[in-house]
Amino acid sequence: MRIYAIFAFALWTTTVGIVTAQELYRLPPQSIVDVIDAPPQPSVGFSPDNKWMLLIERPALPSIEEMSRRWLGLAGMRVDPLSNGSFQAGYPTGLAIRPTADATQLAQVPLPTGAKLGSTSWSHKSNWLVFSLITDQGTELWGVSPQQPSQPWRLVTGLNPLWNFVEWFPNGESFLCCTIVKDRGPEPEAKLVPLGPNVQESVGQTSPIRTFQDLIDSDHEEQLFEYFSTAEITRVDLGSGATKTVFGPAMVASMSVSPSGQQLMVSTIQRPFSRQLTVGSFPEKTEVIDLASGLRTEILNAPMAENIPIEGVPTWRRRISWRPDQAATLTWVEALDGGDPRTEVPHRDKVMMQAAPFASEPVELCRTEHRFSGLSWTQAPVSLLCADYDRDRRWIRTVLYDTQDMSQPPRVLFDRSMRDRYGDPGSPVTEPDENGFNRIVKIDNSIWLTSAGASPDGDLPFLDQMNIDTQETTRIWRCEKGVYESVRGVVYDEAGKPSAFMTQFETTTLPPNLRQRDMAGSIVKSLTDFPDPTPQIRGIQKQLVTYQRKDGVPLSATMYLPADWKPGQTLPLLLWAYPIEFNDASTAGQVTSSPSRFTQISGSSHLALVLEGYAVMDNATMPVIGEPETMNDTFVEQIVDSAQAAIDYAVEMGVADRHRVAVAGHSYGAFMTANLLAHCRLFRAGIARSGAYNRTLTPFGFQSERRPYWEARDVYEKVSPFTWANQIKDPILLIHGEKDNNPGTFPIQSERLYQAIKGNGGTVRLVTLPEESHGYRARESVLHTHAETLDWLNEYVRDAQPSSP
Repeated sequence: MRIYAIFAFALWTTTVGIVTAQELYRLPPQSIVDVIDAPPQPSVGFSPDNKWMLLIERPALPSIEEMSRRWLGLAGMRVDPLSNGSFQAGYPTGLAIRPTADATQLAQVPLPTGAKLGSTSWSHKSNWLVFSLITDQGTELWGVSPQQPSQPWRLVTGLNPLWNFVEWFPNGESFLCCTIVKDRGPEPEAKLVPLGPNVQESVGQTSPIRTFQDLIDSDHEEQLFEYFSTAEITRVDLGSGATKTVFGPAMVASMSVSPSGQQLMVSTIQRPFSRQLTVGSFPEKTEVIDLASGLRTEILNAPMAENIPIEGVPTWRRRISWRPDQAATLTWVEALDGGDPRTEVPHRDKVMMQAAPFASEPVELCRTEHRFSGLSWTQAPVSLLCADYDRDRRWIRTVLYDTQDMSQPPRVLFDRSMRDRYGDPGSPVTEPDENGFNRIVKIDNSIWLTSAGASPDGDLPFLDQMNIDTQETTRIWRCEKGVYESVRGVVYDEAGKPSAFMTQFETTTLPPNLRQRDMAGSIVKSLTDFPDPTPQIRGIQKQLVTYQRKDGVPLSATMYLPADWKPGQTLPLLLWAYPIEFNDASTAGQVTSSPSRFTQISGSSHLALVLEGYAVMDNATMPVIGEPETMNDTFVEQIVDSAQAAIDYAVEMGVADRHRVAVAGHSYGAFMTANLLAHCRLFRAGIARSGAYNRTLTPFGFQSERRPYWEARDVYEKVSPFTWANQIKDPILLIHGEKDNNPGTFPIQSERLYQAIKGNGGTVRLVTLPEESHGYRARESVLHTHAETLDWLNEYVRDAQPSSP
């Protein structure tokens, strides 16, 4: 770096041939600052029995100083050396507990001065809450009884929360956690002088892999990964405070106690480590330890998960878990197609089980025609729900098995397009059983389902009761039109039958608050009364708009307008979108939002522009329709047609005039934005945040693209805005986090597009945000993003003169 001159507000430098300016952080207008700085509502959670409410206070945004703390990028993780956990910023600032039904008994849980609140976990008996605190000495684990919230106490020092937090025993009085190995010693130091080159080699094996970041790239980083991953498993008794080491030291990836409480399943990471894959692909050993005798039984010894086809799976056992209704029986899934989704077979997977002591042959439970996607168990009498996914049709199916008589033919419970939100029957309501395993609530062969309730009028959540014998469904309750109310939890009577349910209610002008309804749907009581954090934005106008693409595909968006907008008044318009793939037009046109939700503006939200006189067409649908293997062949044509339809409708509404429209998006939306500017002249400017613009840098697929670059060269080049940089004639603002760790959206993507547009005489500005990842967190970064966005749109859109004919 060469310093040419120092000015009052900028330091001009050259890096890799790009002339850049390191500016001071700037602020947008105060109207935006005040809204972004407004303290958010507390996060609300419930104990497993829903009798206790947990409220967690959080700051609006962390500072850039907090974001600048040291972290280590290792095996796809960002490790905080101080906490020995995942790096994070913006820690919660307060913790409070109250009886769900009585707001007057809210009690703050006192925390040590300077400590930062980490994770929380309830016992499934709802009698204890444990939480982690990060101090200058590391991470500690504390416990508190909801009956005595003012008296928390320290349980463990030297917690290692990198891969695991808390695993409860069935008694609900004790748990397992991972702790730092005693006398671990100091962090390994890097050698100042390299001992030799770093080498990678592949000998003739096909190994398609996606692009990842924060990977291990040296022997020293391998040492660091092992240092921070290694832990001992410690048993903690809440009543006595006694602790006991039961396993380790080892690189513990996961742990799970059997329903009997007598067996412990542990998966440990093994060497060698990869320099191209994340930790999820590292070799792994799974064992079951008898906690009384110490006897170990090996369940799996998996190699490196490489050479796996795109969208494929490993050929060894996967999804290993305990069967909740038996003392110590494991279930897992095995591929029947070699893990390759392109292989034609009658069944892709089989589900197996084996009981302790794991000496007998495993028993097959069932097979799936398509790729296995989930296993659920009901309460007694136990039924098994097995789901699979057809990637070609994007179709999901759930099959019901009677575990009392597996010879009975299974019944198809749900069978629909994954994209068909109108036909979504909902997700079964679950609750922890007596051993802490989540199971579907079932009474007299009825289960309960909650859904977002997508409809042509927007989301209208509902609660249904379904008889799984007859598959008849009874509607218990549904949200009314004009408001937004969703189910947050179910309350049960002494017999274990649902007796009431809790909802979160909001409108465009009333903030989200919780209430309780009986099973007839009547309101019983209000549970919270949180105030409006930003009353100054309540006048913003919002409506759901629907329109059509020229090929007849129905589209939708949410239109936001300033409080003082009058019909017929044209405004500068921002179109914000994110493309999504569909197999058919019928599901592509479904409405996927609610116009009745409380209007909130936080973080780097583009909705802040409404405060400065802009109209925002939010979440304008950009469907890409076609066969999964080839739909990107017409990606460009389809997004251009969708953009044209959106602009036409906004002009027809009298909201926008054609010469003052901009387009913007984040990630895949940024990719869309650059493509639109390269392939049409519908927009006066664009803003692309944290995108990927050269698909040859993601050669083994991207988003839903399955084909590698070498099978679809023309498509990769056609959809890469970098290829068409000479055609980007309208101004584009590129924003990117300098430490973006999202697969594929390397910061170099924006740097190279900037160079390409600049080299071809286009108008372009590149802003890179220090310490930021794929999304922007620090207050300074967020407010600077708003300032850059507003300045760019004011100059090139709001104040733009009509285009020449």
